[in-house]
Amino acid sequence: MRKSTKLALAFVALAGAVGTTAYAENNASAKMRDGMMMRLDKAMKNSNGTITFDQFSDAMNARLKKLVADNGGKLTVAQLADALEKARFERMAKRIIARYDTKGDGTLTTEDIAGREKKIFAMIDRNNDGKIEKGELPKGRRFGRHRQWSDEGNDNDDDGMQ
Repeated sequence: MRKSTKLALAFVALAGAVGTTAYAENNASAKMRDGMMMRLDKAMKNSNGTITFDQFSDAMNARLKKLVADNGGKLTVAQLADALEKARFERMAKRIIARYDTKGDGTLTTEDIAGREKKIFAMIDRNNDGKIEKGELPKGRRFGRHRQWSDEGNDNDDDGMQ
């Protein structure tokens, strides 16, 4: 391979990596901005459409200030990382419980898990024969929020699944 071709490929790879990082940063920035705007809107609704600096400050960083206060007025990288990780995993746990909890009591039981598994099994078993064949497996993406169903190799088109 010629040197100019190698340089061009290296540049394309670098540009892709930078673009991916920029996209992730823009997406995170947009989420932070949306969260900030929601907090400001709430503060303004509670104060007849105007807020003072103290109200602004409380709306912006109340959780962060509480973490600093709870840790003697100083927060280390490790303490902040622990708090962020805990908050992230608590959000994940809440989503999982909400997804599986059939009784709505905020707990997860083996019956809840089995119920969810039966529901997913029934969605995949498109010909309702009690078995999943390779042709019934979803094509493309993994299971989850962004699943993609394909009708390839399936004669049953009246099940409403896509």
